[in-house]
Amino acid sequence: MRRLDSKANSPVRRSAALSDCIPPQLYFVGSAIFHYLGPSFAVLLFARVPVSGVAWLRIVSAALVFVLWRKPWRAFAKTNNETRWLIVCLGAVFAVMNYSFYFAIDRLPLGTVAAIEFIGPIALALIGARSWRNLMALGLAAAGVYFLTDIRFAGEPLGFAWAFANAVLFTLYIVLAHRVSRSDPATKPIDRLGAAMLVAAVVITPLGLKDAMPALLDPVALLAGFGVGISSSVIPYAFDQLAMTKLARSTYALFVALLPATAVVIGVIVLRQIPSWLELGAVGLVIGGVLLHRRLCGSEHGCR
Repeated sequence: MRRLDSKANSPVRRSAALSDCIPPQLYFVGSAIFHYLGPSFAVLLFARVPVSGVAWLRIVSAALVFVLWRKPWRAFAKTNNETRWLIVCLGAVFAVMNYSFYFAIDRLPLGTVAAIEFIGPIALALIGARSWRNLMALGLAAAGVYFLTDIRFAGEPLGFAWAFANAVLFTLYIVLAHRVSRSDPATKPIDRLGAAMLVAAVVITPLGLKDAMPALLDPVALLAGFGVGISSSVIPYAFDQLAMTKLARSTYALFVALLPATAVVIGVIVLRQIPSWLELGAVGLVIGGVLLHRRLCGSEHGCR
């Protein structure tokens, strides 16, 4: 009995129990905060490193963190063939999505790119919303996102092509990451995420290594690159995986609408950007949609 008790009280089991006790909404809030801290660090890199080089630094630095932290190749070797394919697909989406995102914001205002990016998640939420209450919640969130991002269809055609490509890939990320988070109980979601990031590092290398070479000799740019990678691709994606193990995909897609609201808060705190009354009203619409949304009940995982 003592041996059983000691195993039950081991640090690993206590850590797992603590993770289970934390509401998935808190993981998403953490993800949302770091999602916008990363771009604030990337401002320094755009002044020193070409766009594709910044994308390479972000993905590769995140992959190095996962290598040292989780040794994700062991989970990749241990898991089943279906999960391996999901990991490979998620890694490819990681790479091309970030590549597209940086080229889009290099040519278009961030608010415009963000507005286009949320087309996919809102569509996912609409597919999963099976009640009038959820449809009303989605309407509030969509209205908030629209007013908050101040969408403007003006700019370079190539910039819009990158922005719409990023929107499609962001939607694929939500679908694939949700499946990866629940695909194999024999391995941990964080380890499967790390394996996907290794795949992303391989995919992004022929696209961005050449432009990233100057940063390898620039200590400031290199440190900034690691900061962007950790805050943009390690912490938020890890929190996403922890949230997705408990949230339905449609619920997660609606919570994504919190990201523009988070951007306003970080803009006030970090960049001293005071929002207008219209922006504050839009934040209220988004929060109202999240509060109104009711979790769905399904046969596979029960109430969500």
